[in-house]
Amino acid sequence: MLLPRLRFKDVVLRGALYGAAANAVAVLGMLFVADRDERQTFLAAVSGSGLLGGGALLLTGLYFWSACDSDVRRWRDLRTISGQSEGFAVVAPTCVRIGMLGLLLFPGSFGLYHLVDGAAPGSWLYGS
Repeated sequence: MLLPRLRFKDVVLRGALYGAAANAVAVLGMLFVADRDERQTFLAAVSGSGLLGGGALLLTGLYFWSACDSDVRRWRDLRTISGQSEGFAVVAPTCVRIGMLGLLLFPGSFGLYHLVDGAAPGSWLYGS
């Protein structure tokens, strides 16, 4: 059974929610890296990969979404696909969600990088 079609606004909002949760995970991950230089390297790698990967996936998802017209489907509708080119209808919302996650992960971890860089020695942000 096909559920109602996905709306672009809902997919983007859910990706934004995932991105906000990913920022909380980045903060927790930063706390497990004790050395200050390694902490900064971790945050720079997370923000850089979020920007590049998120941007690429968002553009890919937007392209797939536009190629599918209004026939964008959920993963649970995978069995309703009848042709080879209809797989893009399932992959498009996934790429858009993960792209939004990456693009929202970038400013959070990039800002945290600058907070760690300017932290006073001995503070919990500075590390050891």
